[in-house]
Amino acid sequence: MSVTALRRAARESVAGLPREFWWLWTSTLVNRLGGFVLTFLALYLTAQRGFSAAYAGLVASLIGLGGVIASVLGGILADRLGRRPTLLGAQLATAATVAVLAFVRDPVPIAATGFALGLASNASRPAIQAMMADIVRPEDRVRAFSLNYWAINLGFAVSSVYAGFLVAQSYTLGFLVEAGMTLACACVVFVKVKESRPERTAPVAGAALPRPVTMGTVWRDRRFMVMVGLSFLVAVVFTQSSVGLPIVMGQEGLSSADVGLVAAVNGLIIVVLQIPLTRFIERRDPGRLLAFSSLVIGYGFALTAFAGSVGAYALTVAVWTLGEMVNAPTQSGLVARLAPAEGRGRYQGVYTLSWSAAALVAPLAGGWVLDSAGAGWLWAGCAALGTVTAVGYWLLMRGLPDRDPAAPVAAATSTDPAQSQNARTQDARTQDADTQGAETRNTRPRNVTA
Repeated sequence: MSVTALRRAARESVAGLPREFWWLWTSTLVNRLGGFVLTFLALYLTAQRGFSAAYAGLVASLIGLGGVIASVLGGILADRLGRRPTLLGAQLATAATVAVLAFVRDPVPIAATGFALGLASNASRPAIQAMMADIVRPEDRVRAFSLNYWAINLGFAVSSVYAGFLVAQSYTLGFLVEAGMTLACACVVFVKVKESRPERTAPVAGAALPRPVTMGTVWRDRRFMVMVGLSFLVAVVFTQSSVGLPIVMGQEGLSSADVGLVAAVNGLIIVVLQIPLTRFIERRDPGRLLAFSSLVIGYGFALTAFAGSVGAYALTVAVWTLGEMVNAPTQSGLVARLAPAEGRGRYQGVYTLSWSAAALVAPLAGGWVLDSAGAGWLWAGCAALGTVTAVGYWLLMRGLPDRDPAAPVAAATSTDPAQSQNARTQDARTQDADTQGAETRNTRPRNVTA
């Protein structure tokens, strides 16, 4: 591809998105430039503090438990209080808990602080995803999710490199740097990001009152919940990148700097290829994309069983990163498609719950497998989960109504916000529970992120 073509592709990738999105994007980038504690936490606990792999897994699971609670709570708060106050409060709390983690030394305080960190850091995710769906046009959402995911990984790629050398000198300093960057992210949100929650509108005269979207609405949406379950299985595998992989590399005698360099491969590949790849997959069949990505992620981690050097570990990371790059925007676009506008926070919260639950289960399972059976069984289990998930996605997407992604949707193109909102709520009321949201008219159908 020529330089001119690359420039044109870059312009097309960023054109047409609102200014509010770019401030939110900037806050994400700032946050991820300092977000590295979880990458090195398992290594910190085992190599620096002398705890067992099982204890490191316990702490990571407590972080996941906090995330499970925060995912649902953050979604509810984003719908009730608003996206901005939820996001701002979560970021301030995250900065405080990371700073505390720099100074606690005993097992119980470390575990308690880890739980608080999971609670604070995960509460922001539903608000961010809901805000992006609020401010970006339906036809641009997959691209917006991809750009946000790109910012996450650009920050991760940069932070992984310098953080590896930083924590090699002082883990305490590393934790404080992350706390400061998170505080800077909160400042960007406070100054530049406005509230985006859709205003409630009065029903059309003579029409029945719209049924509100509650957590029960989400739990009864069977198709959506199956998708959440499959996302959980993918997340269980992917979580081994921050638990099983650094522990195994440490057991092989590799340093924290080596772990940071290998982790940076993931972010670097995404930074270079995510946007061009998203343009390629944007109109592809989502069922095939999700099944393919699940297999690549599962078997990419399975290849770790054959790695023994920094280069070999980096190669395995490159493999499962390709699967991640396909899965993330496809999955995020699907969630945006299924969620009604008035319940975006709750739907995004339950989707985030799949990753938080994986962060709870995967470290315990990974640590137990490493201690009792060895790394080979851990990586074989990743391959098995990838296979099961691929089959599940294929079956799920076969039942999803096949609609032309380019087909216009009246509610999405309506110029009257009140009419558009009422059309969406009335449509949502008449849906059967298992297909609620899949046909909602607040989003354009996607061929299906972060």
